[in-house]
Amino acid sequence: MNPPQFDYRLAFDLAPVGLVLSRNRTMVDCNQLVCEMFGALREQLVGESFQILYPSADEYERTGHRIEPLLNRHGTYSDNRIMKRVDGRFKGELFWCHVTGRALNRDAPHEAGIWTFEDLSAQRPVQSELTAREREVAAHLLGGLTSKEIGKALGISHRTVEIYRARLMRKYQASTTADLVHKLMAG
Repeated sequence: MNPPQFDYRLAFDLAPVGLVLSRNRTMVDCNQLVCEMFGALREQLVGESFQILYPSADEYERTGHRIEPLLNRHGTYSDNRIMKRVDGRFKGELFWCHVTGRALNRDAPHEAGIWTFEDLSAQRPVQSELTAREREVAAHLLGGLTSKEIGKALGISHRTVEIYRARLMRKYQASTTADLVHKLMAG
């Protein structure tokens, strides 16, 4: 008895998570959920740099530099970050997204990869205006990292992280780091 044949293209297109295949940080294919999540047609995404999904070119560059050594070492990377909707009625809207990636070649991690995207906006809305660096620090705080760990991950001093944490606490009117994390999760 032969096992049933699977239509892998259909499985890719209808997966319950956003999927993107990439080469050199350019999207070479994506599924329908990615299109819905970012408010774009497939034709608007395929062939484009991931940069169009980021709030700024600077965040795109910093993220690429930050994850490259981790992809080299482990072959995979995962985080929560703020992304940007591309088109449609929510064009330019920022939202929290869980991103996971796998490098197909650890020696050249951006050469080819498989990426998943999960929209977290229902659980974690973005309401306060934050700078690019504040968004990065906030994402790491939500991951439970200390100032020293965040500084190491972002390539900045832990004292600089503490300055950004203090700014976040003022913006969210939080009295403690735990209160800040709670307010960040609530939006």
